[in-house]
Order: sequence, then structure tokens, then C-alpha cells
Amino acid sequence: MDYTISELLQIAWIFPLAYLLGSIPTAVWVGKIFFNIDVREHGSGNAGATNVMRVLGVKTGIPVLLTDMLKGWFAVYLVHFQGVLEEGNEAWMLVAIILGVLAVIGHIFPVFAGFRGGKGVATIAGVCISLHPLATVSALGIFILVLIIWKYVSLGSIFAGISFPAWVIIVFHSEYLSMGIFSVIAAILLVVTHRANIKRLLKGEEKVASFLFKKREA
Repeated sequence: MDYTISELLQIAWIFPLAYLLGSIPTAVWVGKIFFNIDVREHGSGNAGATNVMRVLGVKTGIPVLLTDMLKGWFAVYLVHFQGVLEEGNEAWMLVAIILGVLAVIGHIFPVFAGFRGGKGVATIAGVCISLHPLATVSALGIFILVLIIWKYVSLGSIFAGISFPAWVIIVFHSEYLSMGIFSVIAAILLVVTHRANIKRLLKGEEKVASFLFKKREA
């Protein structure tokens, strides 16, 4: 289908907005405003909710987690603000996915925080909830199960990410080709961004989520 320049502009304006939404450095701003510290200089050095929980406490980390998820969810929802593509077709889904990806890129490379952000797990979760709620909730169940058994947030995130394409493609049979491709790419990228964690896990050097569990591992 051919689009006029006017129609393309109606679609294009939401892309930079999605990136800017993702660029809101929740963890960095919360640390600096309320605690006068940069969380990137403490703990794991990651500007994400998990490190905020580790450095500033769970009560501070939960709002950061929810806000980072909301960034991803709302970035995808921006697809409803364009008046060109019909909801439910492949092109509409593709634009929604691109918006989500831009939000994740914004979180990892935030323009508002010197392009030093987090790994994007919470933002990816928000994107996935917006795109495919059932598959995301199912993957979240995997995350919680792994976290309870082994107490590693990183390991739970990796297993949840790897399971996501299976839920999307095999279990729920997504009708969108772009959604299936996205789920596979998202899983691969999540593993890639956790490569340092994987090395520490293999060496037995990864820290357990002691801030979530009273009992610590030896």
C-alpha cells in the first residue's frame, strides 16, 4: 500500500517520542533526587530497578521497576495515536513493535543520562505486556519460579526471555509474523545483554538477590 507524505508524517512523529519515553532514566533520577547518589556508581553499576533495590532498597526499587515497565507499555500504545494504519493488521503490529524497540534502545542508551542506561529488562517486559499479555505473564511465571529456586534475578530474566518465543509461537500461535520474529530477537538480545551475568553464573560469582530473600546463600 502506498502512503502520502502527510500519512507517513502522521506515523513518523511517534517514533522519536517512543525513544524519548524510553530515555527517561528512572533509576538515575530517583537516586540523584532522593538520595543524592548515582546508582551507576554503586552495586552492579546498572541503571535498572534490580540495582536500585540492591543499593537503595526494595521500597525504592519497586516504583522504579513499575515506571520502567510503564515506559515500554506506553511506547507501544503510541501506535493508537496515528490515524493511518488500521488496528490489527500486520503493518500496525510492526509499527507497534518498532515503537517498543525504540523505547528499549532509549532505556539502554538514554539521551537524558549520557547514554548510560540499564539493560532494559523491565522496559522489555512492559513492551511485551503491551504486545502479547498472555505470553508475557507466562514468561513472568518462569522468571518467578527460577528466582524462587535459585535466587538469581539475572538467571530468572534469561530463562523468562528464552521462554518468551515458545509462548508466543508454539503455545499461543500468534497470528503476526512480526510478533514471532520479535519474540525470537528479544530473547537473543536479552541473553546478549546478560553475557557478563552468564560468565559470573558459570564461575559461581553472581550475587544472589539477598535483598529479596532473608536467607543468604553461602
